[in-house]
Amino acid sequence: MPILFHAYPLARAALFAMDAETAHEVTLKSLQRAYECGATRSLLHAAPLAPADLMGLRLSNPVGLAAGLDKNGAYVDALGNLGFGFIEVGTVTPRAQPGNPKPRLFRLPRAEALINRLGFNNQGLDAFIANVTRSKWRANGGILGLNIGKNADTPIERAADDYLIGLSGVYPHADYVTVNISSPNTKNLRALQSSDELGGLLAQLQERRKQLADTHGRQVPLAVKIAPDLTAEQVDAIADTLPRYGVDGVIATNTTLSRDAVAGLPHAQETGGLSGPPVHELSLAVISRLRERLGKDFAIIGVGGIVSGRQAREKMAAGANAVQIYTGLIYKGPALVRECVQAVATRGA
Repeated sequence: MPILFHAYPLARAALFAMDAETAHEVTLKSLQRAYECGATRSLLHAAPLAPADLMGLRLSNPVGLAAGLDKNGAYVDALGNLGFGFIEVGTVTPRAQPGNPKPRLFRLPRAEALINRLGFNNQGLDAFIANVTRSKWRANGGILGLNIGKNADTPIERAADDYLIGLSGVYPHADYVTVNISSPNTKNLRALQSSDELGGLLAQLQERRKQLADTHGRQVPLAVKIAPDLTAEQVDAIADTLPRYGVDGVIATNTTLSRDAVAGLPHAQETGGLSGPPVHELSLAVISRLRERLGKDFAIIGVGGIVSGRQAREKMAAGANAVQIYTGLIYKGPALVRECVQAVATRGA
């Protein structure tokens, strides 16, 4: 078994002694150094093959990295080397922005959870594209999703302008594009999930995608990432809207505003989105509702609260075609990728 699997608990103790955002940056830089010296090469092949199809894309396995860990697309190759079947980077906005004031990332270790109010901090579209084009992940057969959002100072009524800029910029470099309308940390962003707002946005994105497909000679799949804090009626409305505008997939779900599962824990009342196991049941409910409404052929990516292979299997059993992890990776380390691949590869066996 690769040595990094055994070393992570010790590394985690050191990382958890740091401020959460500092530890995040140290981890990515350390992972990059490990990749460059070949220390993570064996991880790429540690997970069993579990081929899967997603939005017309062929995956080596259906376990992916969720957006948010690498907002600037600067660590694509290093992250891809951990054994993921696909990775998603971003969220990127047209213009660079610092995000919300620090501190803005908090651990809740007893719940293996995080609260973040980062606010789409990123270096902007030009830097993002430069990073992505330098990476070798896609050239080596990896599947890469690029996640787009709007700038914080763009009025919500002009949000489509930012998404169109983002789609046009990332389109040539993506295997699929995710439209993030569900972060709780950009004012009024979640309003775009309402049926009227969503339909208006998707109509413009679909028209732009047709133009881009003609220009580049290929149609890049489009996914929409939604929140776990939706009523059944809101989920139904989204499920009815997505196919109408040619969307290929839905990512369920983003972080939650609910604190019911972490009440009384240190940092539980910090504002922002809660991720980790407290989101698992919420996302399962949304996935199940989506699958019932969308039928068997529409692509669903399940994310939220996966810290073991069991939760990955439960996401798939609820109706997901693939899963993504993020917070679980921080608490469990790279061994979680292989555990999840093994779990979904053997489901039903």
